[in-house]
Amino acid sequence: MTEQHTELANIELLTIIVNFGMGSKVLHIAKQCGINGGTICLARGTVSNRILDLLGLSDIRKEVVRMISSKEAVHQLVHELDQEFKFEKPNHGIAFTTSICSVIGSRRYSSEKQVEGTEGDRPMYHAIHVVVDRGRAEDVVDAANKAGSRGATIINARGSGIHETSKVFAMDIVPEKEIVLILSESDKTEGIVESIRQHLHIDEPGKGIIYIQEVNKTYGLYKP
Repeated sequence: MTEQHTELANIELLTIIVNFGMGSKVLHIAKQCGINGGTICLARGTVSNRILDLLGLSDIRKEVVRMISSKEAVHQLVHELDQEFKFEKPNHGIAFTTSICSVIGSRRYSSEKQVEGTEGDRPMYHAIHVVVDRGRAEDVVDAANKAGSRGATIINARGSGIHETSKVFAMDIVPEKEIVLILSESDKTEGIVESIRQHLHIDEPGKGIIYIQEVNKTYGLYKP
């Protein structure tokens, strides 16, 4: 393995989902751990609770914080965040780490890690990302729930200017898009993805896109 690959293998992407207004606190704690950069996205969570549905409170405002750093710094940060947010308690937040395949900036790196592992090293969880037109996120959540998903985070995607767009796998992310993030147990991923594909006709042009990441570690996930 080259020096670039070795350095990249020591880097992870950390995603933290917390209640609205807590993102700045996450970044403050991260700075104390030596991580000086991060991105906060506004989102909303979904829960399956009939009482909340009746009260119109089923959508909970969330913030998604993402940052890239060394594994050592990420694990130290998660420990500090867990002390503050108590991830083991329901609705106190979720954190998970994923591997980085490439980093483009002042230098560029690529990972030699294979996308698909063998049956023996299958990850416990996957992060399923579904990009759809605005207004279709709830349809994604409904389709996922039918296949065993217990919830999702919906992120409003927007460009930085009227005429600007960003791209995810060559698909334009413009103001009228939504990204649905679902953390799935690996043995349920295929069923959840297939349910979304069928219900939203993802294979048809312009209907959306799905991509999946292997999750290295999770914090705050619990089984009811």
